[in-house]
Amino acid sequence: MSLSQRGQWQFSDDSNIASRVTKLESRTQIDSCGRCHARRGTLGDYHYGADLLDTHRLSLPQSPLYYHDGQILDEDYVYGSFIQSKMHQAGVVCSNCHQPHSLKLRTSNKGSQNAVCAQCHKPAVYDDEKHHHHPENTPGASCTNCHMPETTYMGVDERRDHSMRVPRPDLSVVMGTPNACNQCHTDNDPQWALNALAKWGIQFRDTATHPARAFLRADLGDNRVMPSLAQLATDTSAAPVWRATAMEALGQVGGRDALQSVTMLLYSDDSIIRTSTVRSLDFLPLNQRYKLLQPLLDDPITSVRMEVAVSLAGVPLDQIPVDNAAALRSLFGEYVSIQKQHADMPGIQSQLGVFYTTRGDLPSAEAAYREAIRINPQLVPARLNLADLLRQQQREDEARKILLDTLAIAPDHGNALHALGLLETRSGDADKALQYLGRAAELEVVGTRHRFVYAIALHDLGKPKEAIVQLQSLLRSVPGSEDVLLALANYNAELGQRDKALAYAKRLTEISPGNKNYQQIYQKLSGG
Repeated sequence: MSLSQRGQWQFSDDSNIASRVTKLESRTQIDSCGRCHARRGTLGDYHYGADLLDTHRLSLPQSPLYYHDGQILDEDYVYGSFIQSKMHQAGVVCSNCHQPHSLKLRTSNKGSQNAVCAQCHKPAVYDDEKHHHHPENTPGASCTNCHMPETTYMGVDERRDHSMRVPRPDLSVVMGTPNACNQCHTDNDPQWALNALAKWGIQFRDTATHPARAFLRADLGDNRVMPSLAQLATDTSAAPVWRATAMEALGQVGGRDALQSVTMLLYSDDSIIRTSTVRSLDFLPLNQRYKLLQPLLDDPITSVRMEVAVSLAGVPLDQIPVDNAAALRSLFGEYVSIQKQHADMPGIQSQLGVFYTTRGDLPSAEAAYREAIRINPQLVPARLNLADLLRQQQREDEARKILLDTLAIAPDHGNALHALGLLETRSGDADKALQYLGRAAELEVVGTRHRFVYAIALHDLGKPKEAIVQLQSLLRSVPGSEDVLLALANYNAELGQRDKALAYAKRLTEISPGNKNYQQIYQKLSGG
C-alpha cells in the first residue's frame, strides 16, 4: 500500500489528535480491502484501483443487517462500518492501522495496549485514566473495547465494529441499541451506564435528535421524521454512506422532502450517494424517472448503471425515440449478462425474476423464480414473488399452494401470512382472510403495513368497530401517521362518532396544514 494512501500525519500546536497533512483523494485502498471485507454482492470482474461499487453491490447500514445507529448486527464485516467513522472522514485508511499483508496491527508504542490509537491520539491525554476512567492495563482502559466492541460470529469468529463510535447508553435506554459499557458490565443495565457517565461529567444532548431515532421511526412508519432524514441526506459534512442511507429511507415514503433531496444528490460525485439516490426513485412516476436518469445510462460505475436498469425496466421501448431505446436495450442486456454470471445464486435468480416481471416478460420471470426456489427451497421472498406473479395471471390455486407451502417452511413468516390473507380476500373467503391478516398483524414489529391493512380489511369485511380498535392501537405506535388518522376520521364519521372523527381530522390539518383534502374533511365534520 503506497505512502500516498497512508499519508503523513502531524499534531498541530493546539490539538491532541493528529491530522492528515494532505487530503485523501480517493477510496482506492479501502475499496481494495472492501472487495473481501464488506457485506456485498459481486457485479463483475474485479480489477485493482476500481471503485468498489464498480464491481460490487454494497449493503448499507440498514436494518436488519445493522442496528439503526449503524452498529453491526448481522455478519457485516468491516467496510460498511468503517466508512461511517470519523476516522474515515479524517482520511484514515486500512494500512494506517494494519500491516497490509499480515493484517497485524501497527504498533508505534509497543509498551501500551493502545499503541495503534496512540499513533494519532496523544497518549498523555487519551491513554490516561482521566479519559477512560478505568485502571491502567485493564480491559476498560483499552481504546478498542470501548470504541470498537467485539461481536462473535459462528461461536469462534470475533470481529470488532470498525465504526469506532462513542458508547451511547442513552440510545440503549430509549431504543434498545447495544453499547460498549454494558457489553462489558453485563450485570448492569443501560440506565446504570448512563448514570455512571453522568458522574464523569459526560452528557448527551442529542438523544432526541440523533439520526438513529429518525431511522427507527421511519421504519415504524412515522413520516414526521422525513425532514430530519432529508437534512441528513443533504448534509455535506456527514459520511456519504449515511447520506445514502437517508436518501433510501426518504425514497420509501416519497413526497416533497424526497424529491428535493433527489435533485441535489442524483448526480453526486460520490458513487455510494449516486447509487442509493437512483435506488430511491421508485416513488416517482416512470416517465419522470426516465427523464431524470437519461444522463446516467452510461455512468462509469456499474452499481449506478444496474440501479438505472432496474428503475427503468418498465419503460416501453417501442414508445421512446429509437436512439434512446437502443441505449436502454443495451443497458438491459448488460444487467442480465452480469446477473447471469452468478446464476447459481438463488438471490440473483430472484432479482432476475423481479426485473423480468417489470419488463413484462412473465414466462422468464416465472422460470427465474422457480430456479431460485429449486436452488434454495427456503428462499421465502422468491416464493412470495412467484405467488404474486401467478395471482397476476389469475392462477389463484397455484398461488395459494405456493403460499401454503411457504407457511409449511416458515409458519410465522409475516409476509407470507399477509399475502395469503390478501389472496383469500380477493377469493371472497372473509374468515380465512381475517385469520391470516390478523396473524400477520400480530407478528409485525417493524413497519405498520400489516397492521394497517388488517384494520382496513376488518372495516371492509363488515367489522368497523374492530377496525377502529386496531387503528387506535396502531396510532399509539405511529402517532403521526396520516394514513391511520385519515382512516380513523372516516370510520368514526361512518359510525356517527362525529366528535372523535373531528379530533382526528384536526390532527391531520395540524400535521399537514397545506393539504386541501384534510381541510375539507375537517370543515365538513365541523359543520363549516
